[in-house]
Amino acid sequence: MFLIVGLGNPGKKYERTRHNVGWTVLDELARRAGIEVGRKQHQALTGVGLVGEQNVMLAKPQTFMNLSGTAVSALSRYNRIEAGQIIVVCDDLNLPTGKLRLRASGSDGGQNGLKSISQMLGHHNYARLRFGIGAPPDEERVQRGTADYVLSPFALAESPLVNESVGRASDCIETFVARGIEAAMNEYNRG
Repeated sequence: MFLIVGLGNPGKKYERTRHNVGWTVLDELARRAGIEVGRKQHQALTGVGLVGEQNVMLAKPQTFMNLSGTAVSALSRYNRIEAGQIIVVCDDLNLPTGKLRLRASGSDGGQNGLKSISQMLGHHNYARLRFGIGAPPDEERVQRGTADYVLSPFALAESPLVNESVGRASDCIETFVARGIEAAMNEYNRG
């Protein structure tokens, strides 16, 4: 079984924000696969079903972003899911809006959700799909700060690109599950 985790913050005020793009991708994947993500377990909302021919568990941790590891480690231990069968979808300030970057392992790169997951799992050996949210313009960073930026919604002008990238991220996860990490990286890390 694969564990596919979308990172975000619970609560209405965080819906559709840049920081919750992991949940947006998970919602699209769930819609495509006909999986309902609504069962509460191990501090996450989960749903189980098939993506292609593979058994998957989709999970949205219900802790705040910086405590995501609590849910991910509990779900992986309880369901005996190996590190190579885990993929985490998160936002990334260092990538242009809509750009995807899939890695088999690596550092958290300053992303607090990944940092928590790595700490709780005790390693960095799980796949992560980073979804670019762009960096705030310098003047906005000075006036509002980075936290306000990541907790804001995408601009209306960004919607077509974001929607297309949400679809590509879902395609990437489907490829990862069906054909493995190398095939997914070769296909979706281009450009």
